[in-house]
Amino acid sequence: MHTDILINTTPYENRIALVEKGNLLEFHLERPMEKGLVGNIYKGRVVRVLPGMQAAFVDIGLERTGFLYVDDVHVSMADMEKRVINQDMPCYQYALSASSQEITGVNGNSPAISDLLKEGQDILVQISKDPIGTKGARLTCHITLPCRNLVFMPLTDHIGISRKIECEDIRLSLKEKIEELRPLGTGFIVRTVAEQATSNELEADMEFLLLLWDDITSSATKAAVPSLVYKDLDIVLRSVRDLFTDDINELIIDSKQVYDRLLTFVKAFAPELQKKIIFYEKEVPLFENYGVEVEINRAIDKKVWLRSGGYIIIETTEALTVIDVNTGRYVGKSDLEETIFKTNIEAAKEIAYQLRLRNIGGIIIVDFIDMEIEEHREDLLSAFQEAMKTDKSRVNILKVSEFGLVQMTRKRSCENLIQMMTEPCSYCSGEGVIKSRRTICYEIFRKISRDAKKISGSSVVVNVNPKVADMLLTEETGNIELIEKEIQKLITVIPIKDLHESRYEVVWNS
Repeated sequence: MHTDILINTTPYENRIALVEKGNLLEFHLERPMEKGLVGNIYKGRVVRVLPGMQAAFVDIGLERTGFLYVDDVHVSMADMEKRVINQDMPCYQYALSASSQEITGVNGNSPAISDLLKEGQDILVQISKDPIGTKGARLTCHITLPCRNLVFMPLTDHIGISRKIECEDIRLSLKEKIEELRPLGTGFIVRTVAEQATSNELEADMEFLLLLWDDITSSATKAAVPSLVYKDLDIVLRSVRDLFTDDINELIIDSKQVYDRLLTFVKAFAPELQKKIIFYEKEVPLFENYGVEVEINRAIDKKVWLRSGGYIIIETTEALTVIDVNTGRYVGKSDLEETIFKTNIEAAKEIAYQLRLRNIGGIIIVDFIDMEIEEHREDLLSAFQEAMKTDKSRVNILKVSEFGLVQMTRKRSCENLIQMMTEPCSYCSGEGVIKSRRTICYEIFRKISRDAKKISGSSVVVNVNPKVADMLLTEETGNIELIEKEIQKLITVIPIKDLHESRYEVVWNS
């Protein structure tokens, strides 16, 4: 596959595009004014413990407190022993798992949040999910530090291998290498890119991560509360770390300063990739030259047309995303069932692409067109699951219901493209609709009839948007005449070009 990474950088915005054969596969955006926080490590303070929710709120110095769920709390055995002694609780009530270093109760259940955290307690946490909407950041005490080949878990005794490395012999070999190199009590996950990594490369990554963790713990000891202890790489360097693999044909960047910075970064972690980094110098902007700008603008549209003539509608709410499939202009060549089946199959592939491109996460409901044949429903599910395999995010897809609905979840760690690039309409408050012209007309009629009883005057002037004025002076002329007879006053309609369609002014003249 001919796959390129395009990086457009400016002082106000960094944009990353993953392009395969001219098609935009992934798009990532970071603005210094709205920079994402996932991966940052903070020294925070517990401000509230909620036993009923098995969670706590932690002040990490942001506008809103972070949310820490009980399963994301890490407590060392030493800390637990101190707490047990201080609270005069029997030590046999708790046990420490040697493999995961997580505190568990004697029945194997997670302990209460109030047994692990206390208000006013200082704690080291990492942001696992950015603040979204009105929700604060999701926090975890299970710190992870990624490098090119490895992800370091300093507080967990565990070795994991990427599921995308399928060869059992390679998995076993990598596990043995890590077991031989790692310090006791630490954990590492081997990333997909490390499938062919040598022992020296793994050891170099491990040494870097161990030194980084030493710096973090040293800084945390001296840091005030609350404060930022470690800041993750910016989106440009993360794209190199996470996306720039041997499968990438070229990485093209349009900033000389960042180009030099990337070369230095790659030289340290993957020197063999230096020759693939290209500085873009043409007058035509990089994203325009590759047709990416147009694709980005399409990625925020609700309606997405399919090649057959069908289309999908993507509606995002605060709790979930709903995707509706329609045949549109596609009428098929044989029978109705076949037309519906082909539309659904094409839509399944497009939906998988759009979810990845728009970074849509959380609960997702897909309303495929209802199919009567059970075999078609099974084939549709298989096609959808196959299309989702290229997605790096964790997904869970349930089978197609009798109504053609598919329920699924996709891991969400940051705002999606719509949330990053749009804001609620100032006119409709994000509802997507405004009152109809006829509704506005009848509101005006009611207001005039109501105010006529208490306001004296010989005439009424109604200032409205030209579209509303047109309806009042054509379709609603008869009703205006009836109201004039009722109130015994003349009504004059004046179109005001700059007045919003749902706004109007009723002025009484003496």
